[in-house]
Amino acid sequence: MLSPQDIAFYHEHGYLHIPGVFTPEEVKAMHNDLDWMIETWADKEAGWSGPWRKKYMDAETEKKSKLIAMHDLYFYAQSWMRAVTKPNLCEAMGDLIAGPVEVHHSTMHVKPPETGHPFPMHQDNAFYEHTDNRYVDVLVHLDDTCHENGEIRFLAGSHKNGYLPHVTKNEDGTGCTPHLPTDEYRLADTVAVPAKAGDVVCFNIFTVHGSHINTTHEHRRIVRVGYRHPENKQIGGQSKGRPGLMVIGRRDRTEGAQLFSNDGPPSQAMLKELRELRQMKRSMEVKV
Repeated sequence: MLSPQDIAFYHEHGYLHIPGVFTPEEVKAMHNDLDWMIETWADKEAGWSGPWRKKYMDAETEKKSKLIAMHDLYFYAQSWMRAVTKPNLCEAMGDLIAGPVEVHHSTMHVKPPETGHPFPMHQDNAFYEHTDNRYVDVLVHLDDTCHENGEIRFLAGSHKNGYLPHVTKNEDGTGCTPHLPTDEYRLADTVAVPAKAGDVVCFNIFTVHGSHINTTHEHRRIVRVGYRHPENKQIGGQSKGRPGLMVIGRRDRTEGAQLFSNDGPPSQAMLKELRELRQMKRSMEVKV
């Protein structure tokens, strides 16, 4: 699906626009299921907190601004399980990651009409920290995006700087959503990447990005899907310790790796209990 030029562009700039990944029929099914999830499951809240809000919005808009969000849409609708495992998309991720690929998680990012939540400049690694950059975030577009509804914007090449310190506290010392300092990282310095419904825009976990508020009368529907190399260890944040779906290649067994269970990877306490049970079993076998 990707040319050598596409792959080179991604590694140089930290992002890539891939048009026409999903057919109109697939987009319609995902769109319908997403709207159903918005009404049935999703959270509708003020969204990200922090001092950046006063920089991005006037007081009246800030008070009204909302974000509609939920995680892991493929747990709720067949169309989204098909979407995140779509062969040509997964093969493209294999090209960018250069190895086996697993789905880490997905998150709905829907900006409601007129006051739909803007996003300050940030790196996604601040929310699910990993040890290296073999992680690609994919934005599945269900609506056409433009400046007016808050298309994604990137600081080209910023992924080469690695992980950057984020603001994590308000002026009063209370915690806030991680974001980069607004006086150093500005949306005005970014490259806008508008896309059509059915397109995907992908970017490196270290690429700095953000978006403006949705000022139109329609929702802006985007779903982010994270793909990573299974050996790229997660240090903290969202979905840490949970196994992902293998969509390209195999998960090699590393030293000390245990089988996954319905409860996710075994805890240290569970591992200790398993060792004790094995020792007890061996002891009983010797006695017999």
